[in-house]
Amino acid sequence: MGRLIVVSNRVQAPSDLGGGSAGGLAVALAAALREHSGLWFGWSGRTTETFTGGVQLRREGAVNVATIDLDEQDRQEYYNGYANKTLWPLFHYRTDLAAYERAFDAGYARVNERFAGALAPLVQADDTLWVHDYHLIPLAQALRRRGLVNRIGFFLHIPWPSRRVLTTLPRHRELVEALLDYDLIGFQTDDSRQAFEAYVTETLGGAVAADGTVTLPGRRSRIGAFPIGIDVKDFRAAAASAAAREVHKRMRRSMTGRKLILGVDRLDYSKGLEERFLAYEQFLADSAEQLENVFFLQIATLSRDEVEAYQDLRARLDAVSGRINGAYATIDWVPLRYVNRSYRRDELAGVYRAAHLALVTPLRDGMNLVAKEFVAAQDPEDPGVLVLSQFAGAAEQMPAALIVNPFSREELAEAIRRGLAMPKADRVSRWRELIEGVEQTGVSQWRDAFLGALFQGRGKREALPTQHNAA
Repeated sequence: MGRLIVVSNRVQAPSDLGGGSAGGLAVALAAALREHSGLWFGWSGRTTETFTGGVQLRREGAVNVATIDLDEQDRQEYYNGYANKTLWPLFHYRTDLAAYERAFDAGYARVNERFAGALAPLVQADDTLWVHDYHLIPLAQALRRRGLVNRIGFFLHIPWPSRRVLTTLPRHRELVEALLDYDLIGFQTDDSRQAFEAYVTETLGGAVAADGTVTLPGRRSRIGAFPIGIDVKDFRAAAASAAAREVHKRMRRSMTGRKLILGVDRLDYSKGLEERFLAYEQFLADSAEQLENVFFLQIATLSRDEVEAYQDLRARLDAVSGRINGAYATIDWVPLRYVNRSYRRDELAGVYRAAHLALVTPLRDGMNLVAKEFVAAQDPEDPGVLVLSQFAGAAEQMPAALIVNPFSREELAEAIRRGLAMPKADRVSRWRELIEGVEQTGVSQWRDAFLGALFQGRGKREALPTQHNAA
């Protein structure tokens, strides 16, 4: 068995995975790479005046790390452009925010070719490649053109949109046909898998067998749902750390007997933050008895500041949070604490454990691991309540949460009221069901399920007659 090569837009090196700051996904991938003496390839995050194609190689333990630099045009057209202004909003059902520009399309294709050109010489005959996320959909196609017949798998971390939404994308057919050059395509949920299947059968005229085999003239691939999880043992260790205990104590002191409602998200329009703020405002308006007895802490880490839609969202959130505090705050109570900074995983674990209620209410999400981290951090004897959007991938696995429609201000406000008033016995019962599911669908199980399915077909890719559908 050869090496495992992980390919992602950015690389988180194994040496960066300590100290409580690394996500569970990065830890799981690093473990798989160590097991298979693997290579992690991606963009360094740096830009140069001129693209050279040079690969920076270094070895960290049993893992080789390979990165390339991009030029500023690449960053603007591929990363800020097609990835984050076209595909991201489209795949999250925000067609109103999706920007379709030929320069973005060209930049996306160019960078995937540059990835392929730099990666191909590093690949050995018996290596298996695992490519991650929407930035790199055409990468397998670019590698196949260079003669690679290795097994190549792809996992999409964000939702796959419905057929009608996807067809608003110019050149949507070429994007999906490129995706079918992977041997295995993994999605977070059955909903995303079914949406992809509908596109293949209804738009491309292909066939999808019961085992997930997709067949088109000149192409054969497999699809499946592989819901991602967290490393429960690792997260519990983080929650028991000195840093987590100290943060928990600080939170309890700052609560001064009040109940804490918590939100933890990246500042992104897909997370439903504005809708969440408005629902909290509705809750305060409808619940005079709760005034000064609760407060809402929203941690929203800044991201993609160069994208106008994110700048607009931040301005709106600043305005709404100011209005809420202006209307309801007293000299010793601030109803909404809105924080735009990041925290380490061990620190967040302490915050999760202190919360009485967590609002995980994205408008659309591939999975959302905050929901699972919140559950894993709870005190089994006195757990908090999880309020979860029906449009988060995690909702398929976590029916014991309070499932809500995040677009309904009244429904979300009522879920806040219900969660805060929930008897302890009900909270414990729901938490036990939730934690059992979180433990059974951890990140290691996800990794092993995907790689197991990919390795099943290990060997050279079948040679099929080549016939590309017209655009």
